[in-house]
Amino acid sequence: MTHTQALTRALSVLPSPADLRSMTRAPRRDLLCGLTVAVVALPLALGFGVTSGLGAAAGLTTAVVAGALAALFGGSARQVSGPTGAMTVVLVPIVHRYGADGVLTVGLMAGVLLLLLAFARAGAAMAYVPAPVIAGFTLGIACVIALQQVPAALGVPTPRGEQVAVVAARAAEEFGGAPHWPALLLAAGAAAIVLAGARWRPAVPFSLVAVAAVTVAAEALHLSVTRIGTLPASLPAPSLSFLDLSRLPSLLAPAAAVAALAALESLLSASVADGMRPGERHDPSKELFGQGIANLAAPLFGGVPATGAIARTAVNVRTGAASRLAALAHAVILAGIVAVAAPLVGRIPLAALAGVLLATAVRMVERDAVRAMARATRGDALVLVLTAGATLALDLVRAVLIGLGVSVLLALRAAMRGTRLTPAAADELPGEAGTVTYRFDGPLLFAAAHRFRCGLADVHDGVSAVDLRLSGLTAVDATGALALKEAVAELRGRGVDVRISGVDLDHRRVLESCGVLTAAGAGAKRGVVPSAAGMTAP
Repeated sequence: MTHTQALTRALSVLPSPADLRSMTRAPRRDLLCGLTVAVVALPLALGFGVTSGLGAAAGLTTAVVAGALAALFGGSARQVSGPTGAMTVVLVPIVHRYGADGVLTVGLMAGVLLLLLAFARAGAAMAYVPAPVIAGFTLGIACVIALQQVPAALGVPTPRGEQVAVVAARAAEEFGGAPHWPALLLAAGAAAIVLAGARWRPAVPFSLVAVAAVTVAAEALHLSVTRIGTLPASLPAPSLSFLDLSRLPSLLAPAAAVAALAALESLLSASVADGMRPGERHDPSKELFGQGIANLAAPLFGGVPATGAIARTAVNVRTGAASRLAALAHAVILAGIVAVAAPLVGRIPLAALAGVLLATAVRMVERDAVRAMARATRGDALVLVLTAGATLALDLVRAVLIGLGVSVLLALRAAMRGTRLTPAAADELPGEAGTVTYRFDGPLLFAAAHRFRCGLADVHDGVSAVDLRLSGLTAVDATGALALKEAVAELRGRGVDVRISGVDLDHRRVLESCGVLTAAGAGAKRGVVPSAAGMTAP
C-alpha cells in the first residue's frame, strides 16, 4: 500500500463535513431524543457498572466518555454506545483474574485493536455472520445477564467464581440459609414495573420509573438493603496510572476477546438501527474507528470497555433521532445528571438495579425470532442452541466462533449434497462404442471431493472412454481438482480414455495449476480436452 492510499484510508474513517453538518438539521428534536435516551441509559449504566465489578461510577463514566466519542466518530448516525450486558459477561472473569487495573488496561488495548480493525476495513465481515449465530448469541447473553443479577436480587454478597451459573447457585444457597426478603421484594417489584410498563406504554422509560419507585419505597420503609454508595459529582482527571507495561503480553488474549465482542455487538447494533430506518446504512469502518477511540479514552477516566448498545440505540431511533447529536446529547445529559444528583443516585438500592437488568434480560430475547429459527431447519436449531450453550458455559467470543464453525460445516454439507455426477447417456453413443458420458453439476470442493472421485472411477467393465462434461461446475478448489486428477489417473490406468468438456475459463486456471489440464486445451473456453493431450500423465 502506498503512502497516498494509506492516507486516503485513514481519512476515510474520520467524520466527514457532511456528518457534522447533519447535526444542525433538527437540533431541538435531537436534544429531546438525547434526554429520553439518557433517562433510559442511567439505570442501565449504573447496573452494568456494578455487575462488571468496577462499580456504578465506572458505568456512568463509560456512558459519558465512550458515549460521546463513539457518537462523534462512529459510523452510524443513530448509534448509542456505553456499557452493555454482553461486555460485562466478558469483564467479570477479567476482574477476578487481573483486577480493576487489568480491566482498564484491557480496555485500552482493545481500543488499539479496534482502530486496527477499522483501518483494515474488517467491519464488512459482519455481513457474513449467520442469523442463528446472532440469535443464539443474544439468547445466551440474556441468560448470563439474568444469572449475574441473582446475588444482588437476593441481597447476598457476590460469591467468588467466574462461572455465572455456579455463582448464582452459591448465592441461592446462601440466601436459603439466611433469607433476606427486602432485597428480593425490591428486585421483583422493579422487574415487574419494567415488564408491565413496557407492555402498557412501550414509549415510556419505565426502567427509571422502577428505580425511582423502589428507591422511594426503600427510603420510606427504612429497609436494610445495600445501596450504590457515594458517587463522584464529576469525572476524574485522565490518568495512565493503571498501566503496567510488563502485563501487556498476558492481557493480549483478553483484549482481543473484548475487541472482538465490541466490534461484533457494535456492528450488530448499527445494523439493527439501519433496519429500523429503511434506506439508512452505517459505515462499518467508521463505526469500528469510533468504538476504538471511545475505548481508548474511557479507561483513562476509569471507565470499562464500551460497545454499541442495542436497546438504547433502538430507543434513540424510535424517538425520532435525526443525527448523531442525539447520542452526543445523551452523554452530556448523563454527565449533568451525575453532577446535580450524585447524592440521590447513590441512595439507589442495588436490588433495584438488579430488577431492572433482570427485566432487560427478559426483553432482550426476541421469542418470535428464536422460535422461527428453531423451527426452520435442524441445522439452524443446532447452531442456535450450541451458540447459546457455549455463551453460558464458555465465553461470548468462543461461542460465536463455535456457532460460525458449525454453520460453515453445515453449509459445506449442504454444498456436498448439492453436487451430482450423473450419467448423461446410459447407452453407448452412436458411432462411439464403449463411451459413457457423465455430467457434473454443483461445486467441486474439498467436502465433496472423495465422493466425486469414487463416483467417477466406478465405471463398469467394457467402457473404453468417459466423456466428462463440466459445464455445470459452479466452483472448484485444489482438493476437488486433485480428486479429479486422481480419478482420471485411475481410469487411464485401467485403459479407459477420458475426455473433459465444458471447462469454463474461471475454473480452467485451478485445474491447470493442479495438473489436471495442460496448455494444449487452454485456448478454448468450452472445447473438448482429450485425455491423451489434455491430461497430465500420472
